[in-house]
Amino acid sequence: MKIDILTLFPDMFAPLEHSIVGKAKERGLLDINYHNFRENAEKARHVDDEPYGGGQGMLLRAQPIFDTYDKIAAKNPRVILLDPAGRTFDQSYAEELAQENELIFICGHYEGYDERIKTLVTDEISIGDFVLTGGELAAMTMIDATVRLIPEVIGKEASHQDDSFSSGLLEYPQYTRPYDFRGMTVPDVLMSGHHNNIRRWRLEESLRKTYLRRPDLLETYEFSKEEAEILETIKRELDEMKDKKD
Repeated sequence: MKIDILTLFPDMFAPLEHSIVGKAKERGLLDINYHNFRENAEKARHVDDEPYGGGQGMLLRAQPIFDTYDKIAAKNPRVILLDPAGRTFDQSYAEELAQENELIFICGHYEGYDERIKTLVTDEISIGDFVLTGGELAAMTMIDATVRLIPEVIGKEASHQDDSFSSGLLEYPQYTRPYDFRGMTVPDVLMSGHHNNIRRWRLEESLRKTYLRRPDLLETYEFSKEEAEILETIKRELDEMKDKKD
């Protein structure tokens, strides 16, 4: 995959040179290029200006971004504008982006963009209902979430298939050695070697965690018969616990 990032602060992307993303670059699975669009600004390297009609703040000018885009874009690339007003980024969107061969991210700063910049854009994306000082952190988040889904980046496909949100549910609890740490022991079912019991326990814990922490995910989740039965049992158990406390 080839990723081009238009930014005023290329140095902010140093974390992408490390860990899984950095290793993907070393192995030739990923090519990331950073483009400081200030270098293409015609007006004394100014990339922002006051908005027509008045108002607070400064807007990114169209010219530096258009000229930078013209130098790097292939035919019909996927162009992502980091914008608080855009579609909210989630796991399904990361899976969608992981299928692309080329991505371009435009990271804004200041108050906003000249609206004409959006004519270059295929996707306007936000990582949540809050405002950052710029799009760099949001772009890094999206790139990390996307790159790890590229085949061979992590190694074993199952490594990310059980992640929270990949299945539509939050991930079940996991444990490693030692068995007993400061009096806290590993659930016996995980020591049993009984694969079906372990599978069912993990499913129960995923459903329990999702129901308690992110019930909104269950509103659109397509339950199997087994999952529906387990969830009803969990609800009954929690209701009984609540009644006892009351």
